[in-house]
Amino acid sequence: MPTYDYKCEKCDHIFEHFQAMSDAPLTKCAECDGKIRRLVGGGSGLIFKGSGFYLTDYAKKSKNNKSSDNTKKSAKKKTVKESTKS
Repeated sequence: MPTYDYKCEKCDHIFEHFQAMSDAPLTKCAECDGKIRRLVGGGSGLIFKGSGFYLTDYAKKSKNNKSSDNTKKSAKKKTVKESTKS
């Protein structure tokens, strides 16, 4: 449910009201009972939180990252083998 901005035409009071999109717009100012109109808002930006999004979970890894990961793994294996020999 969005928050709508309203402005009174009589006293210039600006306020927000949280209501469903299907609800009828408000008609009277709470301050002076004057006529109000709903303002056009830019809305808020879309925010993705948490895991499960394409860029973090399903993006293809570049070939450079895979080769550097493989060299790191092989280096670790070598150090483990060398340490067990002594």
